[in-house]
Amino acid sequence: MTQYFVNALLAASMWALVGVGFALVFRVAKFFHFAHGVVFTIGAYSTYLFNVWLQLPLFVAIAAGIVSSTILGFVIESIVYRPLRKRNSQPLVLLLASLGVYIVLQNLISLIFGDATKSVRSKVVKEGVKVFGARITPVQILMMSTSVILIVVVAVLLKKTRLGRAMRAVANDQELARVSGIDTNRVYLWTFALGSALAGAAGILIALDVDMTPTMGMNALMMGVVVVIIGGAGSIPGIAIGALLLGMAQHLGVGWIGAQWQDAIAFVILLAFLLVRPEGVMGKKLRKATV
Repeated sequence: MTQYFVNALLAASMWALVGVGFALVFRVAKFFHFAHGVVFTIGAYSTYLFNVWLQLPLFVAIAAGIVSSTILGFVIESIVYRPLRKRNSQPLVLLLASLGVYIVLQNLISLIFGDATKSVRSKVVKEGVKVFGARITPVQILMMSTSVILIVVVAVLLKKTRLGRAMRAVANDQELARVSGIDTNRVYLWTFALGSALAGAAGILIALDVDMTPTMGMNALMMGVVVVIIGGAGSIPGIAIGALLLGMAQHLGVGWIGAQWQDAIAFVILLAFLLVRPEGVMGKKLRKATV
């Protein structure tokens, strides 16, 4: 049971990181950013490129991988989404464009790196640290601690900085924010960059623990979306709680019905929240205005 609990915390830390990045974009841009999944994958494969192919030290490769994901977020927003917004495209059009970006980039990754599993991990297998009867490796400790730090940094940025307040203003009412003098295009650009950096960091951390494949981003995206719906898209603490609930349900469920049911458990929980509490654990119910 202790091992299941540790595994749940590990999964929760990664899904929370992906979920926060997705929620930032979703709240500000108001559409389902499918390409978030491939940005996650690009972070891992960029690290592989710099570390394995170019033989740079791992910490340099990790930094380069995060920068690569951030730049990709800038590029996708600048050359794909911004022109569509200028044409007043509907969210469905943006979603389809995002899906197209995901498919193109995923296939490009397969073309360049191949479909075989790649690794940036050390070839030496080391025994994990024993904590209350459970085993946890140094990389997994790094994953959880890094996730917590990044999520706290994002929460502080949104609350305490000028950019964070501008992002929240655009998320609440884009037209009012524009009338108030906020450069909404700049806010969109930085939102995609920040969300992409979080996705890239999550992809790198997972690759350090369990290797990488070109399709790894889809599962991460789906789990991130599930925790956002469970916790509420407008609440970072809610997303963290949602990730913890999902991680616990998945990994405790392993002991009862088997690992092959992890994804099914996630989507059963998703359906339950959509039916019972669609606004999420910490979301607020919308009230109908009366005239």
